[in-house]
Amino acid sequence: MLEALHYEEFYDHGAWSDESLGVYVGWTVRKGSFCDELPISNEQNEIVMLFSGEEYSELRSRQQSQVCNHGTESTYLVSLYRKDPGFLQRLNGMFHGLVVDRRDNTLRLFNDRFGMHPLYYHESKDAFYFAAEAKAILAVRPELNTWDLQSMGDFVACSCILGNRTIFSGIHVLPAASSWTFRGARLKEKDQYFSPSEWEEQTPLGQEPYFDELRGVLGTLLPRYFSGSEKMGMAMTGGMDTRVILATQPPPPDSLPGYTFGSKFRDTYDVRIGKEVARLSRQSHQVIEVGDSFLSDFASHAERTVSITEGTVDLCRAPDLYLSQKVREIAPAKIVGTYGSEILRHAVMFKAIAAQPGLFTSDFLPYVRAAENTYDSLRQLHPVTFAAFRQSPWYHHGILALEQSQLTVHSPFMDNEFVRAAYRAPREAATDRGDVRPRLIKAANPQLGKIRSDRGQGGSGSQLGSFFARTYREFTFKAEYAYDMGMPQAVARIDHRLSSLRLERLFLGRHKLLHFRVWYRDQLADYVRQILLDPLTLSRPYLHKSAVETMVASHLTGTRNHTTELHKLLTLELIQRLFFEANRPKSGRPSVAAEQQLSPCLSGY
Repeated sequence: MLEALHYEEFYDHGAWSDESLGVYVGWTVRKGSFCDELPISNEQNEIVMLFSGEEYSELRSRQQSQVCNHGTESTYLVSLYRKDPGFLQRLNGMFHGLVVDRRDNTLRLFNDRFGMHPLYYHESKDAFYFAAEAKAILAVRPELNTWDLQSMGDFVACSCILGNRTIFSGIHVLPAASSWTFRGARLKEKDQYFSPSEWEEQTPLGQEPYFDELRGVLGTLLPRYFSGSEKMGMAMTGGMDTRVILATQPPPPDSLPGYTFGSKFRDTYDVRIGKEVARLSRQSHQVIEVGDSFLSDFASHAERTVSITEGTVDLCRAPDLYLSQKVREIAPAKIVGTYGSEILRHAVMFKAIAAQPGLFTSDFLPYVRAAENTYDSLRQLHPVTFAAFRQSPWYHHGILALEQSQLTVHSPFMDNEFVRAAYRAPREAATDRGDVRPRLIKAANPQLGKIRSDRGQGGSGSQLGSFFARTYREFTFKAEYAYDMGMPQAVARIDHRLSSLRLERLFLGRHKLLHFRVWYRDQLADYVRQILLDPLTLSRPYLHKSAVETMVASHLTGTRNHTTELHKLLTLELIQRLFFEANRPKSGRPSVAAEQQLSPCLSGY
């Protein structure tokens, strides 16, 4: 199980067990991270904790320097558990863990209230297996290596898996805010220590009190996210979320190396604005380009992306892994503005998309439609509940997993107190007129507040100038989308006739750094043919062979745009090959001894 997760040289690993309690735990962890030394315990060794992820409560700041049995950052957690039976309510971050309490011979398996640091499990008659990635369970229970068809339908419709399922039948995800108790190596209680309804019932605030609440919360929580023993960097973009962080918590000069991800065509708005933000913040800055180096090794990046995320992202996220590897060369940790617009503006990052007609068989299509219906019901939730408790752990998790395979990710906009405060927003807060972010930036740092976003929001100047700036940038944004993955089929035919002019060069690279429509057509054409026109791929029982062949041929000639469908087909085929047709472990089933215990692997991933 450990071997399945130990795929980087900068990972450390270990194992711990207590035969009398029937518990066997292993872990992998990035060296130098928050949980670098496990397990942690009290002096009497009667409480032992395995913890994976990050924790940012006030207690960390106050206690980590006071209670250190082994000199590590996370040892205060054991003291907190010993003093407060309800300690999970006080934890803040993305995490999961196991507490072994020898005082009453209980084991408690838990995770964070959003479910952002997932824990996978399989319960058999003889043992309970759990792991930070499903592939660790498959290493000892290979018979579980079969498709869950509803999860497959979710992925086709939504590019992620909805609910607490995985792509593997029989392997599930621990529900958010879980506290599961074991006695005698048997699962006895499945408790939930938090429900979003506790925050949904708060009384909304007016504009001014809401602004004051957010500003106060950010001022209190951000210093915790800049703490830690690892060197930290920051992706400086053209949006406003990262600027809210930099304005509210300005780092000392040259202490937070900045970087921006760029396109091979030209400097994007992200790059131009990122450079200016870094200059005003007195930080270094560099551009990391996604270009020929990435494309030349695309097959490797694609396979690793699918292997790490286990069917929770489209192949279009492969650049995230490549970029995270590059970022690690700058700093092993980063602070991000991700989730800010989702929590504050209720930005929807994924939708249910109907399957391309004729591509999938009639036997499979009901699973795709079921996913569409599930998504529609999710959109009826409170918008912050949807963003924080559904969209973030289900859609964003795979993207985060790619980053976390290389880096420690500090995400202040998923802080408990920040999300709680967002529930108190006045109704107009999610509109452009009610967007509180420009005001937060200007109030904390007027210089940063003068910069317009990549979409022309905020900044300084006349109303007329702001209108024209925003109108122009919105036009270039939509034009680029139309010339990339969103190109309408009728326009694709016209573009093909004018292909000698290479019109895409007029639009691509102003806002986006990824250009998969063009890449699949040109640089990655051989890869697309090799994977999708392989007789093995064309024989899949859920696909119509002729539709796949037509789709590939028309996209590669440029007469049609099937970027989204190619993402799905390539990802599905790599899942099939890497998981369901890979060589099974020689050991087959686990040993008799393992079958008799509460067994498995908690990864400090």
